[in-house]
Amino acid sequence: MFFGADHTGPALPAVIEAVARANTGYMPSYGDDPLMEDVRTRIRTLFEAPQAAVYLVATGTAANVLALATLAQPWQTIFCAPLAHINVDECNGPEFYTGGAKLTLVGDNDKMTPDALSAAISKWPRGDVHAAQRGPVHITQVTERGRVYSLDEIKALTEVARAHDLPTYLDGARFTNAMVALDCSPAEMSWKSGIDALSLGGTKNGCMGVEAVIFFDPGHAWEFELRRKRGAHLFSKHRYLSAQMQGYLAAGNWTDAARRANAGAARLVAGLRDIPDLQFLAEPQANMIFATLPRRVHQMLHDAGAVYGLWGDLEGDADERLMMRLVTDWSITDELIDQFLGLFSS
Repeated sequence: MFFGADHTGPALPAVIEAVARANTGYMPSYGDDPLMEDVRTRIRTLFEAPQAAVYLVATGTAANVLALATLAQPWQTIFCAPLAHINVDECNGPEFYTGGAKLTLVGDNDKMTPDALSAAISKWPRGDVHAAQRGPVHITQVTERGRVYSLDEIKALTEVARAHDLPTYLDGARFTNAMVALDCSPAEMSWKSGIDALSLGGTKNGCMGVEAVIFFDPGHAWEFELRRKRGAHLFSKHRYLSAQMQGYLAAGNWTDAARRANAGAARLVAGLRDIPDLQFLAEPQANMIFATLPRRVHQMLHDAGAVYGLWGDLEGDADERLMMRLVTDWSITDELIDQFLGLFSS
C-alpha cells in the first residue's frame, strides 16, 4: 500500500523497451542522436509549435532552474506562490543557477491570483537601482496541494505578466496529469494560454528520469544550451534521455499513464469521503491528495503497512490532526486502493 510519491513507482514498459532498443551500437552524443530529432519533432507537433526549442534534462530541478536562469537576470526577482516547488523543494537552486535572482512570494498558499500577482509586481518599482528588478512569473501545474489551474486562471495570470512585459514559466512536473484533468491539448495549456516556456515532466509519470524543457521563443535556445552545459546537465550518452521521452510520447503512453494515475486518485478520494475523521485540505483534482487525520488513525495505518507522506511525528497526542499526502502513479491498482480503504473499517 504505497502512496508515497509518483516518482518512486516503476517506469512504463514502453520506456524500458525504448531504452533497450537504444542500447545497441553507436550514436552521436550530447543531443545530436537521431532519437532526439524524433523527440523534438513529436513535441513540436503535440504542442502545435513548429519553431519551439526543445531540450532534455534528467531532473525536474534541472529543468526548472536552467529554464528560469535563461529567463531571469541575476538582479531580478521571480514571482511564485509560497508553496511553489522552486521555493520549498529545491535547496535555493533557482537562486544559485540564476546567479542571485531572488524569489518574491505571491499570496499565501499553492495558487496565485491575478490581483495578488499584480500587487506583488507593483511592489518592485522599475528603474530603482537599489531594488530587485521585475523578472519571470512562475506557475506550478499541478500545484503543491494537488490543485489544477484552469485555462482561464492561467490566462489571467499571463495577462498580468504580459502587461508588465514579463515572461511566464510553467513548472510542468505533472503537466500531463493536469492536461488530462482539464481535457485540453498541450497547446491550450501552454502557449495558447500565454505561457512562454515550460517543463514537460516525464519522471513522475512513468519515465526513469527525463524532463523536457520547451521554449516557444527559439531565441532562448543558445543561452539555454550554454547554461545546461555550464551547469553540468548536458548528458554525453544523451540517447538514453531521448529514448525515454520517445517511448513515453509514443502511442499515447504519456496521456494513458496520467489518466490511470488520476483515476486511481479519484477512486481513492471517493472512498476517503466516507471516512468521518478525514478532512481534505483542498479538493483533489489530479493524482495528489492532501488531508488531515488524527494521529491515532495515522498510527493504525502505519502499523498496517501503509506508506504515504506524513507531516509530524507518530508519537504524541492521539487526537492531534496531522497532514498527509497520498499520491497515485500509473501503476497503482484498484486492489491496492481498496486494500488501503479497507483499513479504515478493520
